[in-house]
Amino acid sequence: MNALEIKNLSKSFSGFKLDNLNLTLPSGCIMGLIGENGAGKSTAIKLILDMLHKDSGTIKILGRENQENIYLTKEEIGVVMDEVGIPECLNAKQVGKIMSYTFRNWNDEEYANYLKKLSIPADKPFKDFSRGMKMKLGIAIAMSHESKLLLLDEATSGLDPVVRDEVVEMLSEFTRDENHSILISSHIVSDLEKLCDYVAFLHKGKLLLCEEKDRLLGEYGIIHCTAEQLSELDPKAIKHKKETPYGVEAIVLRDNIPSNIKISPISIEELFIFMVREAE
Repeated sequence: MNALEIKNLSKSFSGFKLDNLNLTLPSGCIMGLIGENGAGKSTAIKLILDMLHKDSGTIKILGRENQENIYLTKEEIGVVMDEVGIPECLNAKQVGKIMSYTFRNWNDEEYANYLKKLSIPADKPFKDFSRGMKMKLGIAIAMSHESKLLLLDEATSGLDPVVRDEVVEMLSEFTRDENHSILISSHIVSDLEKLCDYVAFLHKGKLLLCEEKDRLLGEYGIIHCTAEQLSELDPKAIKHKKETPYGVEAIVLRDNIPSNIKISPISIEELFIFMVREAE
């Protein structure tokens, strides 16, 4: 069973349209939804959660339409938005008490373990938390009621590198259970490259690609050569080139490049920038 299936999803606003989005997230996997600010990442997640009403298309979560048995569906989803909406007067212990009445499958012991693991103080008011501490508390809540799918919207944005690394490690551990899946959006591509099994590139409301990360990295590469050497290659193999006084850097299809030419790995961030430039 797929954790998430989105087909032909569209939503229009004044000056922006999420246009015909198609995504499939297999169970047990992590998908990174990558895009610049304003690309439509938050809109897509709000549509999945039925916080916005779609114009057209279908959304299935864990095999059910997202509007079918919505209370059961939301029990099985852990959500962390870019702002964690917790009353500032509450502390983590009080939040846990409230959540035990909110979710039928709330696990007090698991929640306490996450607080300890993430060094979240139980008695400190939420208003005195740093942004990193707020996000870690949001993730602890999302993972403490037997969630099968986590939806994380810019959950690593604004965090320092040490906290981001903690969060990435915790999310990787979550999906060791093949019944657990994650859709995480971010414009910090380096985090998603370490974490994700699949990547989806979103630009100005349009999906540029949705593919297995390892397959993409195996398909594309970077070469450094002279303009003369580049001219001898199959033009179809050259997807993008940048000329400088010191030579040429080119993004290429690995299988179409002769074995005597050294091909360097490409990062997901470099590939995303290339795709955006091609789209424009």
